[in-house]
Amino acid sequence: MELSWVGCLMKWTCRLNDNPRARRLRRRAASLARVIRAVRGATQLQADDPSEMSAAVVELLSAMLDRNGLVIDDLVSVIFTSTPDLKSAFPAAAARTLEIGDVPLICAQELNVEGALPRVVRVMAHAELDRPRSEVVHIYLRGAEVLRQDLAQ
Repeated sequence: MELSWVGCLMKWTCRLNDNPRARRLRRRAASLARVIRAVRGATQLQADDPSEMSAAVVELLSAMLDRNGLVIDDLVSVIFTSTPDLKSAFPAAAARTLEIGDVPLICAQELNVEGALPRVVRVMAHAELDRPRSEVVHIYLRGAEVLRQDLAQ
């Protein structure tokens, strides 16, 4: 007996409905109205020192997660930039101490703009959030508040 395209579709749908993984995915998709949002942050170091870099980055990322109600599994990727005067350590290496080993991280250098705030690490974390963009909390610490006074919390 030959099945029509409707019969094939129904048979495929029945198989799909019987598939536990597909059911979990459909349930998750239906229950989550989440989108990818960017959460920004910055911090200023007092000196180009590896231990201060580590402490400042951990403090910043922890505050970004806490203030936005995020957990590590919500993170999609994180981009770090630092001013050219910071050379002692990679900000992403400090972030790894938060056990975010499976989240893609990358570091880059900021433009060397005359008069820019020195010793600054900036972060843009992409995360799954269930809130509108206007409710995302951006975090600026340790003197970096002057960068975005309109956003600093």
